Amino acid sequence: MADTPNRDPMQSILSPTVVVRRKKKSGHGGGHHGGAWKIAYADFVTAMMAFFLLMWLLGSTSKYDKQGIEDYFNTPLSTIFGGKDGSGAARTSVINGGGRDLSSSRPGEATKSQAQPLPKTPVRAAATAATEDDAQRLQQLKQKLSALIEHTPALRAYKDQIRIDITSEGLRIEIVDSLKRPMFASGSAKLEAYVVTILSQIGASLNDVDNRVSIAGHTDAVPYSGGEAGYSNWELSSERANAARRALIAGGMSEGKILQVRGLADVLPLNKAVADEPTNRRISILVLNKAAEQAFFTDGGRTAVDESQPASSVIPAVIEEQIAKPHGATPSKG
Repeated sequence: MADTPNRDPMQSILSPTVVVRRKKKSGHGGGHHGGAWKIAYADFVTAMMAFFLLMWLLGSTSKYDKQGIEDYFNTPLSTIFGGKDGSGAARTSVINGGGRDLSSSRPGEATKSQAQPLPKTPVRAAATAATEDDAQRLQQLKQKLSALIEHTPALRAYKDQIRIDITSEGLRIEIVDSLKRPMFASGSAKLEAYVVTILSQIGASLNDVDNRVSIAGHTDAVPYSGGEAGYSNWELSSERANAARRALIAGGMSEGKILQVRGLADVLPLNKAVADEPTNRRISILVLNKAAEQAFFTDGGRTAVDESQPASSVIPAVIEEQIAKPHGATPSKG
């Protein structure tokens, strides 16, 4: 065995011992990917926080502000090119910047604010103004007709038979029968001379407004008899309404103003208690307001009805029921 050189003990003490530690590599492909899930989780939490913040903001936004936001995103350039003067200046947005401090609101304050009516849009304001202007024109027409009746001797003598009032459908002018002064001979559709005078005087005044006119004839409840078979108060009231139409046109009313001429027989009596009540025999001239005129074309003529009774919505059904009934043969003067 070879001799081992002698080592100085002092040298062993003074020379430090170097220890090298080697770290074993992981068998999973390395540890530099171990924290990636934390970043993905942080992104998820941030996205959820943004989502709940958006939901909270939508829940605390009024309906009007939401409409403004929707309008902005539908037409984003309107804030630049939507100036009223056409100069391209940006118009005022419906969305006020900043908003109100929700933390300073008292309990129930937000609910009261949302319960307030929405501001009028330009379209709604224009429609309201047009309706008010239409009502004002009909009111002026009523005043003119009342003054005409009062200051015209040919009309003042019959003012107790002329009724003028404003209804939800327009201006209604009614000429009612009188026991001592009937408008028509018994069972006849020929106007008496004084009724022709009344209608002729009224006809020209109706041209002051561009509103259309609906004319209806009414009879009493006593069934009609005589004449050809099947002839009834329906035909009689229709012919009387057309006689009134001819007299109005002869008096100067434009023929283009006529929207409807019809007979309603006895379905709308002013006095239901008396079958042969004279006032139930009448001519009704309805100057339609613009809303009723529009509804007439929308509903195919079912809306523009003579509003002699408050329950005008049931008139079409009543008319159909009366048409379906067989006509009696009891003598009558209509």
